[in-house]
Amino acid sequence: MLWLNPVGLLAALCIALLLECCWGEPRRYHPLVGFGRLATGLAQRLNRGAGLVLRGGLAWLILVGGALGVFIGLRWQVMQYSPLLAYALDAWALWFSLGANSLLAHVAAIGTPLMAGDLPLARAQLQKIVSRDCQALDESQVAAGAVESCLENGADAIFASLFYFILLGGAGALLHRLANTLDAMWGYKTPKWRHFGRCAARMDDLFNWVPARLCAVSYALLGQTRLALTAWRQQAPQWDSPNAGPVMAAGAGALGIRLGGAAPYHGQIELRPELGFGPLASAPDIARSIELIQATLAWWLGVMVVVLLFTMVVMHSG
Repeated sequence: MLWLNPVGLLAALCIALLLECCWGEPRRYHPLVGFGRLATGLAQRLNRGAGLVLRGGLAWLILVGGALGVFIGLRWQVMQYSPLLAYALDAWALWFSLGANSLLAHVAAIGTPLMAGDLPLARAQLQKIVSRDCQALDESQVAAGAVESCLENGADAIFASLFYFILLGGAGALLHRLANTLDAMWGYKTPKWRHFGRCAARMDDLFNWVPARLCAVSYALLGQTRLALTAWRQQAPQWDSPNAGPVMAAGAGALGIRLGGAAPYHGQIELRPELGFGPLASAPDIARSIELIQATLAWWLGVMVVVLLFTMVVMHSG
């Protein structure tokens, strides 16, 4: 962050949050649409033949490195003429990298029908944001799926982007969002993607390692701290994902509920470790998970503003 102007970063942060609060993610001309098409086309060309791990790494480097290079080059050129426009670019990068409004709206759309007793509609809404088979899920399983998505995607779609923004500005937020997008497209352990998508999955794990743990700490501090820390320590290591485990374990403990357990994927039951302590998730817990995300976001924004203001004072006094 030292190579960036904290005043400009603070202004960019405020503009991006204003855009996110008013409009959420860009609905038209979203840059990720074009990026996704490029990724799909490149995968069709390279995801075949021998050396798939190397091919996947090369594809990742071309896409992420290329997009990041274009952004940094454009920002440098703009900075020569107008620093204000350069930080407007940072605000744009953070705005399209954040997914708070979209995530919380999708999760709330599951909780509302579930609270009203409309289980089929709640299942249909859950199916929009998860890969598990939702047709036969009971109320508790639907609630658990919604809470798990809220906690895990909150770490990915909100807090990791904020972490890299405060660290590297708009380029950092962009870097994380693109890496996360390629993991979502390629990072599956299926025959088609197991080798080609390995680099995308590993890079996403690497980029999310620190922000995921900061997010887990935040969940713990803002909920039932003792249960959250115990769940994180005892249960997270059993989870396949090195980042989703701490985030969801701490979140489940913070809410005082149990998540995980058996879930249907692609016609088979996957036995997942249990996370958290207390009763199984229920419909009211969906709203509680949204409130936890909102409280964590407020906490993070407060810390970011303090850090930027402190940096401004230090630079001014120096």
